[in-house]
Amino acid sequence: MEIFEKLQAIIADQLELDEDTITYDSHILDDLGADSLDVVDLIMSVEDEFGVEVPDEALENIRTVEDMVKYIEDNM
Repeated sequence: MEIFEKLQAIIADQLELDEDTITYDSHILDDLGADSLDVVDLIMSVEDEFGVEVPDEALENIRTVEDMVKYIEDNM
């Protein structure tokens, strides 16, 4: 399973969304309806699943699902 598909499943589970509604271009806050607590939970799940650490400085630059995929790819 590729990174996007795993991430899509994590986001769908945590935000109670249909996986098909989550695309590379989906904005995590605006399009997917995540709030700041959702983002913290999401980042913790991403760190556990992919074995990466997402510092606060990096989080400021992650706005879309694609941003998150690229961060994971660059830091695995």
